[in-house]
Amino acid sequence: MSDRDPVELVIEPRARDLGGFGVKRILPYAKRRMVGPFIFLDEFGPTALPAGEGIDVRPHPHIGLATVTYLFEGEILHRDSLGVVQPIQPGAVNLMTAGRGIVHSERSGPEERARDKRLHGMQSWIALPLAEEQGEPAFSHHAAADLPQIGEAGVEMRLLVGRAYGKIAPVPTFSDLFYLHAELQPGAQLKLPDDHAERAVYVVNGDVTLAGSDYGPATLIVLREGATASLTARSASRVMLLGGAPLAEPRHIWWNFVASDRSLIERAKDDWRGGRFAAVPGDSDFIPLPES
Repeated sequence: MSDRDPVELVIEPRARDLGGFGVKRILPYAKRRMVGPFIFLDEFGPTALPAGEGIDVRPHPHIGLATVTYLFEGEILHRDSLGVVQPIQPGAVNLMTAGRGIVHSERSGPEERARDKRLHGMQSWIALPLAEEQGEPAFSHHAAADLPQIGEAGVEMRLLVGRAYGKIAPVPTFSDLFYLHAELQPGAQLKLPDDHAERAVYVVNGDVTLAGSDYGPATLIVLREGATASLTARSASRVMLLGGAPLAEPRHIWWNFVASDRSLIERAKDDWRGGRFAAVPGDSDFIPLPES
């Protein structure tokens, strides 16, 4: 790549199995741990689930981050230790702020489990700034209709979190960032936001061209800071745009824990092992602490 190439790095996800449910693990990556404050990014599905089956992510803890759950297809029932019970459907945003500690489960609800269904979506973690990482846990839900819609020729976008293209999402944020879902018709062009320090494009499906190179599904394209870039859809394409300002301090990540200080992770490990996190009402099962 030349110095003028706007592409810094291309990441191909690694397959992971979460108890029989496959995901594509995009971030963290050995050569790029974060993009802006985004420290974790998964694509799950598309998966067909017959009647009688569903997903069962048992209660597990988080610290130091905010999770953003976003669906293209299907439904997931969120329960957490604050007592929140919230189904999430396509186009809506669930934002769960862990702060000093929260526990949640993600399952198929009874009605969803009883029918044939498909599940497809994105799970991302946003590392919290130093002043917020030990704050009070919180949860907020935002329906698709409440999120800003951005339309250009052949492009339809939904702003999920943060600011982009002159719009601001109503979802709480703790640092400067952006996260968008974009649908492009064949031949459509999209100039990528250039007012954030770190940016990336994840191709969910379809085929796009950026700076003369073609990229297919399950590809994260990380852009160089300050570079101007546009992408063109070679076919009907779905992409996620994300990034923002990097945090001032490095972050450590272990299992479901994110922290600026490793001692916070060690304390969280000990608290989960010792049963000192708050329980999820109505969901008594849990994921044990991994051995490594």
